[in-house]
Amino acid sequence: MSRGGAMRVLKEYARVRVPATSGNCGPGFDAIGMAHDLWDDVSATLTTGVTRVSIIGEGAKELPRDASHLIVRVMRETMERFGLPLAGIELVCRNSIQQGKGLGSSAAAIVAGLMLVRELTGGEDSSLTKEMMLDIATEYEGHPDNAAPCLYGGATLSWQSSGAIPAEAIHANEASSSSPSSDSPSDDASGFSSDSSFGSDAADTAVHARRAYLHSATHTVQLEVSPEVHTTVLVPADVLPTSEARAVLPQSVPHHDAAAQAAHAGLFVHALARRPDLLFDATEDYLHQRYRAGAMPRSAAMLDALRQAHWPAVISGAGPSILLFAQVDSALAQAVERQGFRVIDSRQVPGAYAVNN
Repeated sequence: MSRGGAMRVLKEYARVRVPATSGNCGPGFDAIGMAHDLWDDVSATLTTGVTRVSIIGEGAKELPRDASHLIVRVMRETMERFGLPLAGIELVCRNSIQQGKGLGSSAAAIVAGLMLVRELTGGEDSSLTKEMMLDIATEYEGHPDNAAPCLYGGATLSWQSSGAIPAEAIHANEASSSSPSSDSPSDDASGFSSDSSFGSDAADTAVHARRAYLHSATHTVQLEVSPEVHTTVLVPADVLPTSEARAVLPQSVPHHDAAAQAAHAGLFVHALARRPDLLFDATEDYLHQRYRAGAMPRSAAMLDALRQAHWPAVISGAGPSILLFAQVDSALAQAVERQGFRVIDSRQVPGAYAVNN
């Protein structure tokens, strides 16, 4: 299938792996992110029955096991958006990324859903490109700093252009798809075919959606990372939902704080690539960490202790995990473990990818 053609479901099974990520990385609020060597492994089978979700590992006791699961929602909404026939989904999640830890678990789930749709519609030949997936993931997340490294790997710097995607172009089919039809079967509908194409109305919807994405609203570039840069993630037992961490942020900040943040964000990009010795200064933050300290007191205390000892440490995403731009020796590892933090030695990894088996 050519990239310019109509999207079709070409197979019934796909499996992908998606990495954990740290957003912000200190001064790069909502813009800079980094992927970690910690993965969720997700497979999906399209069926003619009801949607079922199996979860092994992290979230097995907390996450839903029906069509309300985030990966299922993303898959079904993306398929609907591009006029693809809906079906039941047998989803199997083998999770290593903890939820509510500031490690990009929701971005990983969203990217997994998008990647699964891409694999089901042709993989690298699918009309669902990485650029389009980043746009859609940013719609769900509200910011691209986790979705971009999850998709592309390594460290990324992302931004959004002023020309937003027209909502009416993206969601043009919502009204027509609000009631069941033969082109949009419910979970218990029958007659699904992996070679199904869609009708003219759905095809028109898909074309309009694709045109909306041809001019991407979200952009990303990969940042160079010096081989001398090592990363370690410190994961506490505490959980902090991103919504709570966002709620404590002020609506405005002093002008001098914004200016300082811009300087340190620029310095961070340079330090990451060329001057790792400057990472301590480069990871100073003025926009979010101090405002969130009250919501994660143990992590805030650990961060203060690390920085007082001149370690280049930041809160990972919205917290409460901590990202350390250094290799941790055994003495420090034992010290932070006694404080209830799990130590994960990370490395530069590629982005999400399909598993062919």
